[in-house]
Formats: sequence, structure tokens, C-alpha cells
Amino acid sequence: LKLLHVAPEQCFYKLFRKQENLEYVTADLNSPIADVHMDLHKAPFKDNEFDVVFCNHVLEHVEDDRQCMRELYRVMKPGGWGIFQVPQDITREKTYEDKSIVTEEEREKHFWQKDHVRLFGLDYPERLKEAGFKIETVDYTKELSAELVERYRLPKDEKLYICRK
Repeated sequence: LKLLHVAPEQCFYKLFRKQENLEYVTADLNSPIADVHMDLHKAPFKDNEFDVVFCNHVLEHVEDDRQCMRELYRVMKPGGWGIFQVPQDITREKTYEDKSIVTEEEREKHFWQKDHVRLFGLDYPERLKEAGFKIETVDYTKELSAELVERYRLPKDEKLYICRK
């Protein structure tokens, strides 16, 4: 199994590196733990190269999220799957972007963090579909006990979108 992990989180990195049945490739613009340094707008991988792709909390930072989604689709093998988590404001129908918002203070106010350039709305799965993905929506907090949701401080309305090719 070949897995691409864009912007690898330490907690997953250590776990995946130990798996003997996994060809684990990490990629990031600047991270010292990345195997490949890259700009996601033009990923340096072959078409249909990866069985699984993880790209969590990246698409809110990039200039063109739709181009990056197309790249994630391109490098995923047919039959492959991925998870691309983003901050999502479920009170917004549409993703909020405004290129005139450039200061850290304004970005934090509008996009929830100073280095974000957009805030995804309920249209996020549609944007993924436009890139070619088939989407399976998992309301994972409904599968867990209230105690676990509270213990891990999970957002009660957050959905997990499984992206398939």
C-alpha cells in the first residue's frame, strides 16, 4: 500500500513510519520531516501513484484550493481513497474567500487563523466532487459516545469526507 501524507502530523507520522506493509511518503512545502518538498499546486508525482492520500488542514492555506484538489485526484490511483480535512463553517452555504484580506489580524477574524486564506462552507464536498472525487460523508461523532466526544473535544457537527477515485 502506498500512502501520500501531505503536511504530515507528528502523531500519524510516527505510527505510519512503523508499518511494514506501507510505503509511506511525506510531502510538504517546508517541513523538515517531509520526504519530498513540494508545492501542492503542482505535485511532483506520477498520475495514479498512491493508494491512499491524507491532506489535513492544508487546503485553507493554499492559493488555489481547486487546483490542489485536482492534483490530489491526479496522483490517487483508481480505487484509491483519501481524507482531506479542513476547517468548515457549517453556518455558511458557500466557501468564504476574499483576496483583499491580507493582514494576520483580519485573516484570523475572517478565516479563523492568521495564515488561512479561506473558510470552507457547506459546499466543501461539492468542491471535492468538481475535482473528480466520489464523496462518502461520515458523521463520525454520532458513532461515538457523548463521553468520548467530550473527552477528545471533538466538534459535534464535524463531518469526515472520504474521497474516492
